[in-house]
Amino acid sequence: MSTSPSKDTSSNPQAAVNIPRHLLGMEHLSKEQILHHLDTARTFVEVSRRPVRKVPALKGKTVINLFCEPSTRTRTSFELAGKRLSADVVNISQAASSLTKGESLLDTCKTLEALHPDVVVLRHPASGAADFVASQVRFSVVNAGDGMHEHPTQALLDAFTIRERLGTLKGLKVAICGDILHSRVARSNAWLLRTMGSEVCFAGPRPLLPPHPIWPDVPMYDRLEPALEGADVVMVLRIQRERLKSASLSSLEEYARLFGLGPRQLLFAKPGALIMHPGPINRGVEIDPRVADGPQSVILDQVEAGLATRMATLYLLAGNHES
Repeated sequence: MSTSPSKDTSSNPQAAVNIPRHLLGMEHLSKEQILHHLDTARTFVEVSRRPVRKVPALKGKTVINLFCEPSTRTRTSFELAGKRLSADVVNISQAASSLTKGESLLDTCKTLEALHPDVVVLRHPASGAADFVASQVRFSVVNAGDGMHEHPTQALLDAFTIRERLGTLKGLKVAICGDILHSRVARSNAWLLRTMGSEVCFAGPRPLLPPHPIWPDVPMYDRLEPALEGADVVMVLRIQRERLKSASLSSLEEYARLFGLGPRQLLFAKPGALIMHPGPINRGVEIDPRVADGPQSVILDQVEAGLATRMATLYLLAGNHES
């Protein structure tokens, strides 16, 4: 990952940026708030490359990761982020919680509130779960993915990766391809990138596109090629195998043939276009291994950016608000 200075700058580095108490989605964040978050993340990239990968920024603070869905990248990076900031970190999965005994999400979170955490990072299969919890508790809430709604830290790490490589987010064309209908990643990225001045388009099988445009200025295509035309960034989404039947596709092979990103399809994008994927990857289905592992891929850069971005998230919330 590049560590050269980015071209984007905030309007006034001395001006105070309002830090929201929670990070629930990208819809209501301003350009200045997004830039502040990305700039803060940039200061944490170097921490993970030191021989001793820890700073005392959140010493004495408590972070609880409550994950009610499986996760590798998001959960691991939030756990490492808290520990590298010297916070006390507690990890709770649904299988190891009283949620399996019939306890409601609200009761679980009220129980956690009695332990006085500073931040709870929540992943939940229900859209709106993070917003609901945030309205009921005193601690800060980070939405680590809620149903088909939003995944704000994924959008921030994607923006960080693009900005580090291309120097800006303004004026870029970003094609987001795959299962748009069910993708919280697509929604959060579209909100952020449009706020920052990028042009966004969606592409996927017609049954996996929203029945109506989410935003009038975001075109939707049921073929890859027109979406890829002139793209600076191609963001490939995981095909959720459980959705194939609803997409009227007979097999993974058919999806790969019609919508998989391979070397031939990549020719429609700009030379050197960045290739992104939030993971996990279904190799040979939504993306050809030659593209996923090729010189234009920044997929592993995204993973590294995820740690720095989530360190920034915890620092900004736990370091600026009292529970």
